[in-house]
Amino acid sequence: MPRLRHETYTLMDEIMSSPTVPISEDRRTYQLTLLYQALAALKLNPQPTKYDWQVCSDCVNLMETLILEIKVCQDQDNLLNDATMALVRAGKRKRDGNNIRLDAEGIKALQALFEDYAELVAILPERVMVKCFRLTEKRIQDLRKGKKKAHDVEIMEL
Repeated sequence: MPRLRHETYTLMDEIMSSPTVPISEDRRTYQLTLLYQALAALKLNPQPTKYDWQVCSDCVNLMETLILEIKVCQDQDNLLNDATMALVRAGKRKRDGNNIRLDAEGIKALQALFEDYAELVAILPERVMVKCFRLTEKRIQDLRKGKKKAHDVEIMEL
């Protein structure tokens, strides 16, 4: 039977991943490089792409999973909401016929949240991060099917 959704990691990947050692440095570096390039594009490029917005949105969704579902950290400064709303505002700009731009407040929120993510991915065991990816992908698929949670915002296709 074909899968109904794309999975970056499977349950077997989670089971086989290290319960004590973080994701390898080269994989972290690759992921964080893509993330910071996307954020820079949303800040500086005259015409940032939908992909730039999506990469940033993916990281915000991963942090949401780490904070609200897996509960390995807390969001005492409300950065998650601020970053989410920054991406919503940028997405609405695009839907209104403008470029996907971040405002100054959004830039600060995303930078701070991404710094937190970089710290977490460097210390959390690989198994926790694989679980995070799996749960995040499942939640996004559930949202696309109309299954929302109280904290969810509108899924935006650009």
